[in-house]
Amino acid sequence: MKALLRTIGIVGVLLFGSSFIFTYTTPGFVEDIAKDFIKDKVQEETHEKIDKISLNKSYNPLLKLASKLVNGNEQIISRLKEKLKNDTHLKLASTIAEMRNLNCECRKKYENRFKANIDSKIWSLENFSILLLDFIKFKYMEVASKLKTDVRIFTGSNTLVFAVLLLVSFFKPGAIAHLFLPGVLLVISTIICSYFYIFEQNWFFTIIYSSYLGWSYLVYLGIVFSLLCDIVFNKARITTKLLNGFLQLVGSALSLVSC
Repeated sequence: MKALLRTIGIVGVLLFGSSFIFTYTTPGFVEDIAKDFIKDKVQEETHEKIDKISLNKSYNPLLKLASKLVNGNEQIISRLKEKLKNDTHLKLASTIAEMRNLNCECRKKYENRFKANIDSKIWSLENFSILLLDFIKFKYMEVASKLKTDVRIFTGSNTLVFAVLLLVSFFKPGAIAHLFLPGVLLVISTIICSYFYIFEQNWFFTIIYSSYLGWSYLVYLGIVFSLLCDIVFNKARITTKLLNGFLQLVGSALSLVSC
């Protein structure tokens, strides 16, 4: 069990630690592995923006008159919005390809605009088609920047917990049996994350990307980290009770004592 736990710790540190380092040392690392997610997210948020905008009646007297004549005809507005969404589909691929070029000056420009939070500007159906390319580029930098931060939090927190598991296995050799619980929890979470990354990549990045599921995962890691702290600083009293409760539940005659 000692060798198994240490193997789990080493594999976890190498897996998540290398990914964490790559986010800093390899330009475009996150954008490359999450290119489909970023594209879908940009398209989704662009469509959401289109759905929220409306005719700006003060923009043009003719539009104001037309608006009165049709009395806010929803079908006309809906067709205008659908046209904008079709334009998004046509422009999205080429625009994102441009933004993925790490040497493009446009990246710095739209990264600065993202930091300045220009998304709070009010858009209308009349000017949105003109600003569509700008909006897609702005959204690309916003999604890519936020995702990079979230990936670093995800990989960094996992690396920390696996490293603690590994260190405790050396400094508290008498607590190997107690480390079985946080070790199993870490293996389960890693297997689930690996499955989603390999077979359901968009779901994997959705979980990481500023979502309630992402925060839930950090809470989960927090529980594992708390168990490790209990083993180190509290002689595994809480962990011992949990494991003994489980052993009794399955009808085992085995029991653990605090270490």
